[in-house]
Order: sequence, then C-alpha cells, then structure tokens
Amino acid sequence: MSLELKQVQKSYREPSGGLLHVLNVEEFRLQQGEQIALVGSSGGGKTTLLNVISGISNPDCGKVIIGGNDVTAMQEAARDRFRAERIGFVFQTFNLLPAFSALENVLLGMSFSGKANKARASELLGRVGLKTRMSHRPPQLSVGEQQRVAVARALANSPSLLLADEPTASVDLANQETVLKLIRDACSENNVSLLLVTHSSEVASLFGRVEKLSDFNKPELLDRKGDSA
Repeated sequence: MSLELKQVQKSYREPSGGLLHVLNVEEFRLQQGEQIALVGSSGGGKTTLLNVISGISNPDCGKVIIGGNDVTAMQEAARDRFRAERIGFVFQTFNLLPAFSALENVLLGMSFSGKANKARASELLGRVGLKTRMSHRPPQLSVGEQQRVAVARALANSPSLLLADEPTASVDLANQETVLKLIRDACSENNVSLLLVTHSSEVASLFGRVEKLSDFNKPELLDRKGDSA
C-alpha cells in the first residue's frame, strides 16, 4: 500500500469564530504504482487534502500512512525529511525560483533531502525534453517548459508518491495532454504512485481510475456543535 487515509479531518477557524470543515475522509487508499485522477470543484478541499497527505499541514485527527509510515505521528522535522525523501509535489503555480537556472531549481529541490546530484538532475531534465535549456532561468522558458522543470524537480529524489495539484491549470489546451503524458510516463517508468487532483473532466477522462472527492469527503456530516466555541 502506497497511501492510506483513515478518519482524517481538517477544519479552519473562520474570522467569525466558527469552524469551516474542509476534510472528513473516513478511508482512502492508493496502491503502489497506481495512478488516480481526483476530481473536485474549486474550494472543495483538493489542495488541503494534498497538503495533509504530504505533511505540509497536519489534520485535526486521523492517520495518513505512506508506505507503512504514519506521517501524522511524526514530529515536524521528521515529517519534513520524509516529504523531501519520499514525496514529489507538482504545484499548480510551479514554485520555481526565477533567479536560478532550470538545473539549479532541480538541484535545490534535491538538496532538501541531502542528495543533490547534478548528473541525475541533468538526466531528468534531458528526459523531459530540456537538455538544451538547462541553463535557462524560468523567465526565459515557456510555461510548458517551466512545467517540465517542475516535473523533473518532483521526481528528482526518486519519490514513492507523486502529488500533482492541477498541473495543467497554467498550460494551454494544446499542451495539456503532453504534460499529463510526461507526468504519467515518468511515474510508470519508476513505479511511482500518482494522485493528481483536477477540476477538469477532460483531464480525468485520460485516467483509468477516477475518484470524486465529494464521494468520500463528507465535511458536512461532521458534528457542528460548538463551532463558535
């Protein structure tokens, strides 16, 4: 089992003092090497779910188990190390550093796990079609090329799980399939599990397994007593 969620809940305190319930997931599973498209509306909790899975944000209760490791039981420093070593993240806005080259951006991503390897970073950039663009900085790259750098960075530490948050949102329609194929092929080649969240039915239709967040996330069923406490 690559990923398992059990009784995961997450709420945020509103300015009014009440609680905004975002996640209430009884159970969710992702097998090793499996690829899932997770569909949800804007504001439906997709990004919060990825942040909880990756350990960027802690749930209020419940367990997030990745490769047999309970991420929610880890201290913050251990959680950060685990994320750097075992989880790849493709952000919607790429999060590339504009002052650094494509190669340097990938190397910086690798440095968080203490495994910066120039040869591997170069190899990955070559595999995503950027062999001749490694010295270019993000402002010198097209949006599609920036996305490819983000994918190479996410795969740099040989993660067991790749999380992709609306990875085609900043890419034009003509390049959506190219980006998705790039991500999916890279995961398949390395037996990496993929959880990709999207609001697009067109993107989801390219996956063999599609889940709707609303089918297993039921924040409206939480007991709302004491919300304003």
